[in-house]
Amino acid sequence: MRTKIAVIGVSIAAMLGAAACTTTDPYSSAPRRNNTGTGAIAGALGGAVLGYLTNTNNSEQGRKNALIGAGIGALAGAGVGQYMDRQQRALEAELSGTGVGVARQGDNLVLRMPSDVTFATNQSSIDSRFLPVLDDVARVLNEYDRSVVDIVGHTDSSGGDHINQPLSENRALSVANYLINRGVIRERMFVAGNSARNPVASNATAEGKAQNRRVEIVIRPFTG
Repeated sequence: MRTKIAVIGVSIAAMLGAAACTTTDPYSSAPRRNNTGTGAIAGALGGAVLGYLTNTNNSEQGRKNALIGAGIGALAGAGVGQYMDRQQRALEAELSGTGVGVARQGDNLVLRMPSDVTFATNQSSIDSRFLPVLDDVARVLNEYDRSVVDIVGHTDSSGGDHINQPLSENRALSVANYLINRGVIRERMFVAGNSARNPVASNATAEGKAQNRRVEIVIRPFTG
């Protein structure tokens, strides 16, 4: 799919969490354990209310049905961990030196894109210098299409929720739209803006705020 599809009308207040599990450093490409042979998703996402981008049904079941209808087969058993291992290695190779880390949470992969290099201050249009990085992400997602893609925008605590909520949503939507334009099928995605509700560092320091301003792409195996 090459035509850019506008993703509009999504107003979301989401809490995105991952179960405690073995992970990599979010800004390191070195995994701390190999998940080959792992059949279950150890890093399950919890409590999220997100905007699904299927054409027929705004629900997780609708997304599953759309993927099955598109001929995308579900992963099972030991194949889950093996598939995500390969996808992780491919992403690490493509994203080396870009500033985007590939973190492992069970069988999920998390790409953290710092907003300072992805967007201009208080803007939701992607910096043109970052587009080649998203091109690399799209290539891997298209190659490994037996996974679903959750895109979540986050901010620091400055400015208040009335500013941060729409900014976090719009930044996530910009990333989703770009990936769709590069051929990633929209039915694989849901999109959320999480404002400042899920910090990864302290908002008491400038360094911590910089880490909290980010868009995360959570790649999960499609298990049907």
